[in-house]
Amino acid sequence: MRRVVCPGSFDPITNGHLDIIARACSLFDEVVIAVLVNQTKSSLFTVPERIEMIKEVTARYKNIKIDSWSGLLVDYCKANQIPTIVKGLRAVSDFDYELQMSQVNLQLQGVETLFMSTAPSNSFLSSSLVKEIASYGGDVSGYMPAAIVDKLRSRLDRKG
Repeated sequence: MRRVVCPGSFDPITNGHLDIIARACSLFDEVVIAVLVNQTKSSLFTVPERIEMIKEVTARYKNIKIDSWSGLLVDYCKANQIPTIVKGLRAVSDFDYELQMSQVNLQLQGVETLFMSTAPSNSFLSSSLVKEIASYGGDVSGYMPAAIVDKLRSRLDRKG
C-alpha cells in the first residue's frame, strides 16, 4: 500500500490545501492528513475543530485518514510507517524552506518528500492571509469551501 502524509496546521483549511489533498488522493492508496500542533503559532481553531472541518470537506475521498501530531513530522512518519511526505509549493520562497526540511527528514528517518506545485489559482493562498482578509470583512468565499467560510466568520465575530 502506497501511503503519504499531508501535513499542515490547516487553520483553517483552504482551497489550496484541498487541491494538494485531492491530487495526492489520486496518486496514493492512503493519504494521511496530519494536523500538526505548532507551539510557535497562535491558532484560531482548536485541533479537534480543524479535524472536524477537514472531515467535512474531504468526505468524498475514501482514501483519507485524518490525525494530529505534536512533535517532529518524521517521528510521526516512523511511528505510522509512512515513507513519504507531500507538500504543496506556492513560490520559490516555499521551496527554499521546504528543501531544507526535506533534506533533514531524509537524513533523520529516511522519509522522502514529494513537492507539488499549487494550481496557479491557489499560488498566493495561505490560511494566514485568508484569516487576515476575513478579519477586515473581506470576501474569502473564493478561497475556501462555503462551510469553512461560515465557521471562519462565526469565529471572527465571536473573537471581535
